[in-house]
Amino acid sequence: MTQVLIAGCGYVGTTLGVRLAADGHAVWGLRRHPDPLPPGISPLIADLTDAKTLSTLPAGMDFVFFTAAPAVSSDEDYRATYVDGLRHVLDVLQHRRQPIRRVFFTSSTAVYVQSDGDWVDEDSPTEPVHFSGIRMLEAERLVLGGPFPGTVLRLGGVYGPGRGRLIERVRQGEAVCPEGSPLYTNRIHRDDCAGALQHLMTLSKPEDLYIGVDHEPAEECAVLCWLAAQLGVAPPRVGPPSGVDPRRRRGNKRCRNTKLVQSGYRFRYPTYREGYAALLGGSGNAR
Repeated sequence: MTQVLIAGCGYVGTTLGVRLAADGHAVWGLRRHPDPLPPGISPLIADLTDAKTLSTLPAGMDFVFFTAAPAVSSDEDYRATYVDGLRHVLDVLQHRRQPIRRVFFTSSTAVYVQSDGDWVDEDSPTEPVHFSGIRMLEAERLVLGGPFPGTVLRLGGVYGPGRGRLIERVRQGEAVCPEGSPLYTNRIHRDDCAGALQHLMTLSKPEDLYIGVDHEPAEECAVLCWLAAQLGVAPPRVGPPSGVDPRRRRGNKRCRNTKLVQSGYRFRYPTYREGYAALLGGSGNAR
């Protein structure tokens, strides 16, 4: 039986854990709070930012998935979670001579800051200027240069059940189509995040780096207008974007998922249309 540790067993990690447990793997879910986890995931209460709490990490792990997310979007919290937290886990596993076959790390397409709608892939330059991309890139280097084989999955914007804020903004008439040249967005449904990670674990020799986005980088306005049509409300007005960090707004790229697809992964939700249609069709999931 394969032993799996999911460090930061939250939105994506819990979904992954359920899938792996259903396949017969022994799954441990590490999280800060003792909230109930679904059947099949053994809870492990620890704080990634506090190395002393990691003394109870189980022995004999085969695979580790680091899918943590900070509670606050700040440089301090990103560094504490993605850099310090990851380093703590790797240090403990190495100190205990754990026979880790591979560490998987969920990074972000925030490491790319291309701003003219450029197409990017795993070989494109990464020169982040915002703390989110900077810390993610720092964490990636820890994984890929660490004591165990590592694979990084750079995720686009993750959406899915329980994350229907965009839908509600459109429903309430609060969404705005950004004026000016097209602004591209890159998404991936939560279930495909978990599915891609599960798939990569099955490969005998996965590559170091993959981009995790669906098949269609979409103009933000096109997504908003499509949602408005599905909801039967007026299309969003066009205006300047508000409430967004201008350094984040600089990023405007179209991410390719070619390498992930060529590895054999088949998307459950190939574009935002299938993904949001599933949310709109679910009872309460879109809220």
